[in-house]
Parts: sequence; structure tokens; C-alpha cells
Amino acid sequence: MGAELFSDLTGVYEAMVDWPKRLANEEPFYRRLFERTGVQRVLDAACGTGWHAGMFAAWRLRVEGADISAEMIARAKARFGESRRLRWVVRGFHQPVAPAKPFDAAICVGNSLALASDHATVRQAIRELFYAVRSGGVVVVHVLNLWRLPNGPCVWQRCKRAELPAGEMLILKGVHRRDSQGFVDLVLVGYQQASLVHSESVPFLGLEASELETMARDAGAAKIDFFGDYQESPYDRQKSLDLLMVATKR
Repeated sequence: MGAELFSDLTGVYEAMVDWPKRLANEEPFYRRLFERTGVQRVLDAACGTGWHAGMFAAWRLRVEGADISAEMIARAKARFGESRRLRWVVRGFHQPVAPAKPFDAAICVGNSLALASDHATVRQAIRELFYAVRSGGVVVVHVLNLWRLPNGPCVWQRCKRAELPAGEMLILKGVHRRDSQGFVDLVLVGYQQASLVHSESVPFLGLEASELETMARDAGAAKIDFFGDYQESPYDRQKSLDLLMVATKR
């Protein structure tokens, strides 16, 4: 089979996430935060296929969803539509944001920021997030806590059967750590055609809370909190599944 069958893995990553379950877990966190901060306008940077942006728009907030992938944005538009309250933009998280009016909140979640090419790009992305929000607004960054993973072996997270353009596939997804570098490991096997196989390992950055804090303060943060999950449990570098930063702009 030609490699072009696997040139766009948007559907694969979409199939790997139980979105209703994920949003049900995260919704109370965002409702509390947005109510506390008086949020009416939201930027979802690296929005993927738009599930968070769509949820916020359903709350009658004004939302801009941005992603560097035109394929992701096309799926977001097809699923959630576009209106005066909800707009979509093809733009990387490190690229300039020039809103007509500042946002009240900007989020970059789902480990997206860790997929930056280097730490300088992470710094630039955080700078853009803070530039996009008003004084007193909030920036939310969520990445995988790489440091809880053992150094070496893959931790398999998902095994799912899904219908994709290439046919019916069995998808395995895992993560592993090699020192300060993380990798998302993906294996696709044809369900009816075992010879149809694709695998890849996508690198991502190991980001420390202290590093994110320094970047956020340099970008204009006045108050910064770190959590280990969306229930706002204290962040524990050795145990927390997630690293969640909530920062208020000066």
C-alpha cells in the first residue's frame, strides 16, 4: 500500500479520543475558571478538530479556534459550523495573534505545546497566548507530565478498532520517554488485511513546571498555579498524569 494512505492521520488521532468522556471531565474546571474570570471571549490555540472550541461556543461565548493543520480546521468547521460567535483560523500557536479585541482567556491543551520543535518555539507560543488576552485574563496550558513515565519502555494507552480512509484498522497508541524527550508511538494494522501496516513515533518536548513558570512570567503573568489534573489536584512531578498551568495576566 502507498504511504499516501497514511499521509493525513487526523482521523486516527480523532478516533483515539473519547471526546464526550474527556469533555465531561474537563467541563467543570473551565466553567469554574471562566465564571471566576468573567470570560466571554476565548482563544483555543492548537484547537485540533475543535471540540473545546465547540463546547465553549455552546455556552454562548465568542470563540476563535486556531490550528496549524488545515485538515483539522476543515473537520472542525464541518462538525461545529461557523458563525459570529465561532470562527476558525489556520494558524500555528507560535504565530502572531492580532485580535480586534483582546480575549478573556486563551488555552493551549492536549499536549499540543509539547509538540513544538524546540523550547524557543514554546517560549514564543506562550508569549503569543499572553499577548492575545486582556489584563486580568487567563492562559491555560496543558501538557503530559513526561516525568512520571519510566525511562525507556513504552506505556501503551489505547487499543481501538476504527474505520479509516485506508479501511478498517486496529490502532495502538502509547508514549515513552528517553531522558528528557518524549515520544507518541502509533501502530496501525489492517483489521482484515494484516499486510496493511503503518507505524510512527512522534517526538515531543519534556516541559518542566519551573520552565513554564519562567516563560509565563516573562510574558506577563502575575499569578500562576500548577495542577496535576482538571480536578485541580496539586501537581506532583513524580506522580501526576498531567501538568496544567493556569496563569493570570498582569
